[in-house]
Amino acid sequence: MNSLREQLLQYFGQIGVPESMQISLSNIVFVISLLITGFILHYIIRYVVLKYVEYFIKKTKVTWDDKFLERKVFTRAATIVPILYVFFMIPQVVQVENEKVIFLLQKIVRLFIVIWGARLVNSIILALNDIYDELEAAKERPIKGIIQTIQIIVFIIAAIVFISILLNKSVGYLLAGLGTMTAVLMLVFKDSLMGLTAGIQMAANRTVRIGDWIVLPSHNADGIVTEITLNFVKVQNWDYSITVLPSYTLVSTAFQNWRGMEESGGRRIKRHLLIDQTSVKYCTPEMIERFKKIDLIKDYVEQRLEEIEKHNKEHQVNTELPINGRRMTNLGTFRRYVYEYVRNHPLTNTNLTLVVRHLQPTEKGLPLEIYIFSKEKSLVPYEGFQSDILEHLLAAIEIFELKLFQAPTSYDMKQLAEILSKNKN
Repeated sequence: MNSLREQLLQYFGQIGVPESMQISLSNIVFVISLLITGFILHYIIRYVVLKYVEYFIKKTKVTWDDKFLERKVFTRAATIVPILYVFFMIPQVVQVENEKVIFLLQKIVRLFIVIWGARLVNSIILALNDIYDELEAAKERPIKGIIQTIQIIVFIIAAIVFISILLNKSVGYLLAGLGTMTAVLMLVFKDSLMGLTAGIQMAANRTVRIGDWIVLPSHNADGIVTEITLNFVKVQNWDYSITVLPSYTLVSTAFQNWRGMEESGGRRIKRHLLIDQTSVKYCTPEMIERFKKIDLIKDYVEQRLEEIEKHNKEHQVNTELPINGRRMTNLGTFRRYVYEYVRNHPLTNTNLTLVVRHLQPTEKGLPLEIYIFSKEKSLVPYEGFQSDILEHLLAAIEIFELKLFQAPTSYDMKQLAEILSKNKN
């Protein structure tokens, strides 16, 4: 290097360059040569070496290295190599009496190292997050919020180091000054800190994960969780609108998560029919003969008749009045029919709760509740199954000579007015 410098100085003297400018001019030439060498090194690494690395990665069977390639980890690492080369070569190629010049040049290079180093670490973090997202555990314990927190910390550290290099101050000095700004930083990053805390709680307690169906009426959220980040949770509603919730909302506010239903064997159906209580009566022989023709309950009707007849004979019941002893009612028979109908339906999960019961009578009638679970859990098939049951029972109830309660309509009032008018005339 020294012989080359002497030859360059000798050449400058031959072409008439003043002696006072020869060293400075030689330094400029060497710096330019160093930068050109650095660009050549960068070109070789990025467009030659990395091509072979990329070819090798695509040939491997594992997929984690593809994530590093997609996030440009190798590209950014290759960029730092020539920068480091320039940094360490500056003292070798620059010859000055004042070391401040070398220090200034190295400071500029240090700033580039900090910038590209932060970008490299960020790429590595994102690649690791992509690898984790492909695991089954990622659905139950998403770490995107934690990843974003780490990214913020990395860039804050990079910013502190950048400023310390720029101002020629130690990192400890800047951190000491930063302590006085804690209150301001807490205010600025309030949402991020609350989001981080919420994210840790959600991951630890498994309260929410991507793919869950949640309902939060206070925020008009009713749909599938599509993204969980440091500051927000994104929910795609059933009308395809998007609701964005602050992460801490799902910790501080009560919400409904339908994951348990989706992981179970069925989705609950809970509906009731309002029976007009004045239509409830004992079964007549004609009604019993009609019920014997219904396939789902013919065995039940015959068995029930035998039990009633046996009981009444044993207790010598006076059967002249139907109120004495035991009798079949149209409501009881209908309740059994509803039970057999839903139990034999192919979409009913009979391994879970299956109940057909009466609820407390009200001024609107006697509620007959159907409490079952559907094998179909998706919205469209589930609603279709539920509708099929109610439509069938609404049509079948007349066979049992029962009536449903319905508040009077304008048509009913019109019919009543016509009857009263005819009677008056």
